[in-house]
Amino acid sequence: MRYSGFRVFTQGLSGNKGWRPAWRRPEPKPAYDIIIIGGGGHGLSTAYYLAKKHGLKNIAVLEKGYLGSGNIGRNTTIVRANYFLPGNSEFYSHSLKLWEGLEGELNYNVMHSQRGLINLFHSDGQRDAFARRGNAMLAQGDDAILLDREGVREKLPYLDFEQTRYPIYGGLYHPRGGSARHDAVAWGYARGADRLGVDLIQNCEVTGIDIENGKVTGVQTTRGAIKAKKVAMVAAGRSSQVAAMAGMRLPIESHVLQAFVTEGLKPVIDHVISFGMGHFYISQSDKGGLVFGGDLDFYASYAARGNLPMVEHVMEAGMTLMPMIGRARVLRSWGGIMDMSPDGSPIIDKTHIDGLYVNCGWNYGGFKAVPASGWCLAHLMATDAPHPVAAGFRLDRFRTGRGLMDEEGTGSQHNLH
Repeated sequence: MRYSGFRVFTQGLSGNKGWRPAWRRPEPKPAYDIIIIGGGGHGLSTAYYLAKKHGLKNIAVLEKGYLGSGNIGRNTTIVRANYFLPGNSEFYSHSLKLWEGLEGELNYNVMHSQRGLINLFHSDGQRDAFARRGNAMLAQGDDAILLDREGVREKLPYLDFEQTRYPIYGGLYHPRGGSARHDAVAWGYARGADRLGVDLIQNCEVTGIDIENGKVTGVQTTRGAIKAKKVAMVAAGRSSQVAAMAGMRLPIESHVLQAFVTEGLKPVIDHVISFGMGHFYISQSDKGGLVFGGDLDFYASYAARGNLPMVEHVMEAGMTLMPMIGRARVLRSWGGIMDMSPDGSPIIDKTHIDGLYVNCGWNYGGFKAVPASGWCLAHLMATDAPHPVAAGFRLDRFRTGRGLMDEEGTGSQHNLH
């Protein structure tokens, strides 16, 4: 399939009726070597790297809706590697490197834009904390620049620097951070996996996981039973429900995280901005819409929609940081189902059931982790050994207490994240 400006123009004139499907729509086979439950970014990238890097071909991705219908299409598209703690920092550094070569790898435009990310700080204590984080990022081999107040003003002159409650002291600038087009990432991995022979089976809900003598043997679906030697649960906010089919109780809670986009505006925000005191983050899309979000809704839910009090909170935070946003009209909002782990860090591991693997607990880091998550889970499934950059993402750390990674520094309890 060839994409070009000329093809886009001619197809537009003909009603876009001449495009061929980007991937097949196969019927499920009776058996596969590997089944991946979940057709989002993490599931699709896992399938792609299993086929591309490990030469495994007899793979199926099962998605109960359409590909990319979950969190991969319900986020604020931010890509960054500004994590602090060992275990997380090397993983997200590896993910950012994969992002930087992703379009060449997939031969697909995922609109990865390294426009730079700035985390604002508002006190001497926060400055010290961000200086420490920046030094950790530099030691990891990533980039970080500590900006003073005037340095931030030079890059972000439209912020309210005179607010008295949260005065802007400066910011930590991560030049290689930025954003990407969320659904294009799903499409790119889907097309790549399909071309390598992976069966992408949509509208196929998993209703049961078959286990015999402590070993997984396949799954039950709305389209019949399918046997498999290995099964991976990669269902994001639905992971607890999927794991329950195998008699497991995962240490995660599912919460709603809302996001918003405004009408298209002329270019005004060149960077991704994070306002920690208001838990507000914003960037501008290629279409001109301001894309922003805030806190979780703070109640457990599997509904991909949010409540009005958090809408009000997010709008107040935006107005506090940049009053100019008040004149923009909000076009739409959506909610992602966030799988929140107790220590704010993910899980990529084998389970106690032979042949059953789990990938979940991504908290706020799911989108930016898509390439490395698939890379590391594929390595684990192919070799039965954890990839070095994901070795800390063990499931048993919550049972033993060893190796907990409290990235937010708020304590390893659900109610504090």
